[in-house]
Amino acid sequence: MGFCCYVAVVILFPLFLSIAFWNITRVEIEAEIPYFNDKDFFFVSLESSTNRSSQFLLNLATAKSSFPQFSQRVRDGSNLEYDFYRDTCPEAEAIVRSAIARVYFDHREVAPALLRLFFHDCFIQGCDASVLLDDNDGDKNRSSEKQAIPNQTLRGFDKIDMIKEEVEQTCPGVVSCADILALATRDAVLLAGGPFYPVLTGRRDSHQSFFEEATNQIPRPDSNVTHTLHLFSLRGFNERETVSLLGGHNIGKIGCDFIQTRLYNFEGTGQPDPSIPPDFLLQMKLNCPENKNTSTNDFSEFIVSKRVSSSHSDFGMSYMQALSSSVSSGAAFDTHYYKSLLRGKGLLFADQQLMAEERTARLVSAYASDDGSTFRMDFARVMLKMSNLDVLTGLEGQVRLNCSLPVSS
Repeated sequence: MGFCCYVAVVILFPLFLSIAFWNITRVEIEAEIPYFNDKDFFFVSLESSTNRSSQFLLNLATAKSSFPQFSQRVRDGSNLEYDFYRDTCPEAEAIVRSAIARVYFDHREVAPALLRLFFHDCFIQGCDASVLLDDNDGDKNRSSEKQAIPNQTLRGFDKIDMIKEEVEQTCPGVVSCADILALATRDAVLLAGGPFYPVLTGRRDSHQSFFEEATNQIPRPDSNVTHTLHLFSLRGFNERETVSLLGGHNIGKIGCDFIQTRLYNFEGTGQPDPSIPPDFLLQMKLNCPENKNTSTNDFSEFIVSKRVSSSHSDFGMSYMQALSSSVSSGAAFDTHYYKSLLRGKGLLFADQQLMAEERTARLVSAYASDDGSTFRMDFARVMLKMSNLDVLTGLEGQVRLNCSLPVSS
């Protein structure tokens, strides 16, 4: 019953866009993480007395005229618009939203899967759906972005294909795969209890994918904090934005593939990472028993060898499990990720490394210290920023009819 009401609210939220503008509701927070000064969003907390997991932060966009920055590219400018398909395919966003609601009802893991898929797409040459291609610029002899080591464990391609087919039945050749992925990710995050954020549309799809870039530039689970911050800074994200974006790890499960070397062969020593608390190490090993393919210290080689045993990818841990009963945690999209890091219970080495640098450690502590409203607000803002990252518009790209295949010239 609670879930049905929750889905109903999510499906009906566009109706609120016609309501007169509201003033921002502000709450008091500490100096470590000050709020932004611009008045972009109105936040509404919907709280259920019987099921706190249905609590989520709803962000309503006001009129396009109130947001001149919406029509500007984050770094270089773009022609993205709010409700871009209002004339050419007015049903587009409703089709995406309805499809995601159906999928989420049966497969809750679709939210973290699409969030990760979207991140991997946007992080390499911008949000252009290049990660969805099965070949590179129509050449099946050139490796595709999807085949790069960091992308071989991505999921959700079939869900995007399904939504694309539904949209094509209503509006053939109009809505890009890049827009569908951006909208579907936002709606899935909202269903998972995350904050709403406006998604501008008008993206075009890339005709090629970027295998080498994806191989070398996707952040690794075993990276130190310096390298992680560097990769994010190259794309215009500061430390605060990086720490808030990594908070997306609080939903879904971290596969054992990404934990194994830390548990059994840290830095080639044949031993676990000595920084893991003993009780947590035992908990992690129980969830991720040793895979004999982890004899190498090279994560890339491990992922390649791991593919021969796909069933092993079904194992893993969530940050909710990592926190366990030591600290109370409410909805899935709260601050338990940051609370876990404060206790040395980061599942990924790269996550725990946020505590190794003073500035990022202070941000982790600040996010963990309130009721989650600060994190959710920041996460909404950084997702909006990422969704506009280096997009293709107009004649710069194409609208694929099939998300896995480029349109031939």
